[in-house]
Amino acid sequence: MQKKRVVLSFILLSVGFIVSLLFTQSTPTDEHKAANEFKEYYRIYSLKQPDKLWFAGEPVPMQEWEIAERYDREMLTNVYWQSQTILLIKRANRFFPIIEPILKQHGIPDDFKYLAVAESGLQNVTSPAGANGYWQFLDKTGQRYGLEITEEVDERLHLEKATHAACAYFKEAYRELQNWALVAASYNMGIEGIKKQLQQQQVNSYYDLYLNSETSRYVLRAIALKRIIQHPQSFGFYLPKSHLYQPIQSKSITIETSITDLAIFAKSLGVSYKMLKVFNPWLRKNTLTVTASKSYKLAIPLDTLKAADYVNELKEDSLELILTDSLNKTYR
Repeated sequence: MQKKRVVLSFILLSVGFIVSLLFTQSTPTDEHKAANEFKEYYRIYSLKQPDKLWFAGEPVPMQEWEIAERYDREMLTNVYWQSQTILLIKRANRFFPIIEPILKQHGIPDDFKYLAVAESGLQNVTSPAGANGYWQFLDKTGQRYGLEITEEVDERLHLEKATHAACAYFKEAYRELQNWALVAASYNMGIEGIKKQLQQQQVNSYYDLYLNSETSRYVLRAIALKRIIQHPQSFGFYLPKSHLYQPIQSKSITIETSITDLAIFAKSLGVSYKMLKVFNPWLRKNTLTVTASKSYKLAIPLDTLKAADYVNELKEDSLELILTDSLNKTYR
């Protein structure tokens, strides 16, 4: 009997081993399955080069292999940096409606809005060199083009004013260089820097200049971003309109007296201090000193203003307030 049990156990173990072996060989492991799926479905595509491209109404010489390859690099870098590029497309929907009319007002080609994308990603960021804001002005350059930069105020962070300042630069650069691609390059390298290189290299086109790596990529990056943002679906970016960042509705309050505590002032308007700073990032401190014959406009969420009981009259771009004694004491 004992012998039969031993034999039976041996047979069962053998059968189990064989079944297990067959199952293992016939059923792929998770690793093998993933490898097969990766091989079958995963694709990374090169991008077809366009025959013709334009920037600010001027042709880009795509027939030159060196230009085409520099452009290809910028396209691949931005198309396959998907998270960043999705954010750029979303932000463009919010900020381009502010930038575009200012460029038009100054006679600057609409394509220059893509320089702001290349400069800052449409964010108020600070570079290692100290350039600040959407248009990345250094402090002395910003002041030269009319921006106030003090301990309390930094108008490089004020999108509208910084865009006007950038336009002043573009107009000056165009008077000197007479070519929009060179103007765009000079925004990265400086007007005198571009003029020096044109003279030394005896050429008259940005696309013929041998430049440092940053400026060499700069204009082509803006051109690539233009194409992606204008035709996102052509490069695999599908963003429902509801996903785009919408322009923020606000009205402005004219401030003609100093505010000693912006947090208290914001609360008096029914706005949080955080939202006051979000709507007015150019405010650097918790105070705002207003000197004689000087005034500032603060952007305030429109819904908050409509709800405020001291709003007297809403106008197109500003409002009048009925200021109580207590409110006057709050910010004078």
